[in-house]
Amino acid sequence: MAETQAAWGIEIGQAGLKAIKLRYAEAAQQVVAVAFDYVPHAKLLNQPDAVPDELIRQALDTFLSRNPIGSDLVAISLPGQNALAKFIQLPPVEQSKVAEIVKYEARQQIPFPLEEVIWDFQALGGGIEESGYLLDGEVGLFAMKREQVQHHLQPFINRKVEVELIQIAPLSLYNFLCYDRLGYRKNQPREASEDYSVVVDMGSDATTLMVTNGKKIWIRNMPVGGNHFTRALTKEMKLTFAKAEHLKCNATKSPDPRAVFQALRPVFNDYVAEIQRSIGFFSSVNRNAKISRLVGVGNGFRLAGLQKFLQQNLQYDVERVDTFQALVGDNVLNAPLFQDNLLTFCVPYGLALQCLKLTDIHTTLLPPEIAIARKIRRKKPWAVATAATLLLGLATSAAGFGNVLQSVSTSRFGEAEADAEKIAGEAKKLAADYAGQEGKNKTLKDSGQVLVNALDRREYWLEVYKAIDECLPRDTDNRLDESELAKLDRISIRSITTKGYSNLGDWFNEAEIARADGPAKLYSREDKDPEQVAKFPDKITKPEYEINDRSVAPTGAGFVFTLNGVHYHHEEKNPKGKGATYVDEKFLKNLQSWTVKREDASGGPPIETPVRLIGITHATLPEATASTPIPFYPGRKPGSISGRPAFGLGGMSASGSGGSAGYTPPGFAGASPGFPGANPGFPPGGAQRPGSEEGPDKPIILQRTVFTVVFAWKPTPLAERKPWPVEQPPAGTASPEGAPASGNPPGAAN
Repeated sequence: MAETQAAWGIEIGQAGLKAIKLRYAEAAQQVVAVAFDYVPHAKLLNQPDAVPDELIRQALDTFLSRNPIGSDLVAISLPGQNALAKFIQLPPVEQSKVAEIVKYEARQQIPFPLEEVIWDFQALGGGIEESGYLLDGEVGLFAMKREQVQHHLQPFINRKVEVELIQIAPLSLYNFLCYDRLGYRKNQPREASEDYSVVVDMGSDATTLMVTNGKKIWIRNMPVGGNHFTRALTKEMKLTFAKAEHLKCNATKSPDPRAVFQALRPVFNDYVAEIQRSIGFFSSVNRNAKISRLVGVGNGFRLAGLQKFLQQNLQYDVERVDTFQALVGDNVLNAPLFQDNLLTFCVPYGLALQCLKLTDIHTTLLPPEIAIARKIRRKKPWAVATAATLLLGLATSAAGFGNVLQSVSTSRFGEAEADAEKIAGEAKKLAADYAGQEGKNKTLKDSGQVLVNALDRREYWLEVYKAIDECLPRDTDNRLDESELAKLDRISIRSITTKGYSNLGDWFNEAEIARADGPAKLYSREDKDPEQVAKFPDKITKPEYEINDRSVAPTGAGFVFTLNGVHYHHEEKNPKGKGATYVDEKFLKNLQSWTVKREDASGGPPIETPVRLIGITHATLPEATASTPIPFYPGRKPGSISGRPAFGLGGMSASGSGGSAGYTPPGFAGASPGFPGANPGFPPGGAQRPGSEEGPDKPIILQRTVFTVVFAWKPTPLAERKPWPVEQPPAGTASPEGAPASGNPPGAAN
């Protein structure tokens, strides 16, 4: 009997290439591990000075030089954080129309045109078929952008390695768990169970969390990985990345293990919090589910103390994989290199199982055109034989019809041929006319689309300008006149300019907005919990939420606003009442707030304007601003005395820059009581005020502060605006070292 075909499962991760070769022994009904290989990269792929494509090429060349593939099947994995995994509950539908329903759902769920992605689906367990209809059916939809799939596949294509299967890593973990730990076999009947297992695969930059009971699957990617522990050591213990990585792997052998674990404790807490948040969300959706255990895989799970820490904080049985229960083959399983890296072979193990068709999962993200071409090539010998037989039959038939064709003449069929050619010409002309009308219609539709594209976003700009206006201080004392400009609370904006960025982080880094020496801004919310009010009678704004605009860059596309302004407010004895500090206290802090409240002049409820909710972040004064003394002549009309400027404060030109002499600044003339043209009791034309000892030519020395404020704005659609805080922290709890109790507000750094 011929030996069954073997399959390689290959995963190329951040740290190295892992591969295992399996063969299924039909007689013993066992999977045999035939060979394996582990090729570490010279550097982690995510290190700043690493060239990932070059490192992957070297690792793959090394693997192929040591392991001839031959006729073996090859399966590769794709990282779960780059893939889309959706689980859709179907309405009652005919079994034959499930594919059509799923394709419709795919267009709704996948945020790209279907032509730009590779996708596949699979009906999961739980549905029942009755009278040709599928009831309570659930479908798993898996997709990834075509260019990303091609990028992972290209190194194998360049080396002429035919890849049979491309699968995302979370489904490979599902294959491993069902076959090796739960003991399920393909097409084996399974009873619905409420006991669920959680698989946690810790990678370098992220962790994949997969929850399943053998039928249902739930997947989430957590943004915490092994490198976060390493970076914590580099920061706390002032080490290089390489030394910190070595210390992390050998923490128990370090001179001061306690200091190492103390430095790693914040990351431990973040890791547990992410797992708890994920399991909590899953439990809220599946209320009857019961988590029975947690299985840890990935080399990051080798971190000393992690298993015990998770077990104490999660109150679940935490199991670290130390052997493959359903696999035989001592030459592989007992090899020291395999044992040292066994945690990283779970994904390759699951890939090879599916490639051998030993699992219920059958989806693949292999591009369809490659699969079709390969199928045609494999059937080509049979196609050639069939074509030869057909040609022989056609030749025999042609010999018989040859004599009949000799009787055909132009005089007999010439008129019919001319009519056919005429009709064909008319058809071509009509087709050309139709194509031309289609082009005109498309041009008109494109023009109309350009005109209406901005309709759903134009109100966002109005919201920004309204927020800027509401953040400016108001004059509350109507008794002040123009001779008391230094006491007015007013700040004038002379120009507003914007610049678009495809990534606001580029502006953040170029402008050096980050300040390493400054504390983060704290935003407080009112705590209406009666117990908290009783506990903190003098301070009921607990807890405080951190907004790390000073150290965390904004992300995504948006705009940078530059506001040029001026004010004349000056309180000599109040450091916060003059110069740039006054701008910071009266204007900048409002731009950095979540909302701004203003009392309604008509006596109604306070007017509340959102600032951060609409996407305004990272407001700052980019450079130091000094005040300049200038003379000001109260009451004098512009240009009333030749040879000397009538008003020395400057104005705003059409472009937003300074105006010419004699021009009154915007916001100071004719707009508010107490200024020329607005107060009917004030004498015009530079006349002396009643009771004043100063003449019309007596100047007042003002302190003029010209400043610039910049901030980032990321347009936020109404559907994405969420109330803040997202979660209410439990009463009586306090966050360690001033950190948020339940997370940062929307728009703040996580």
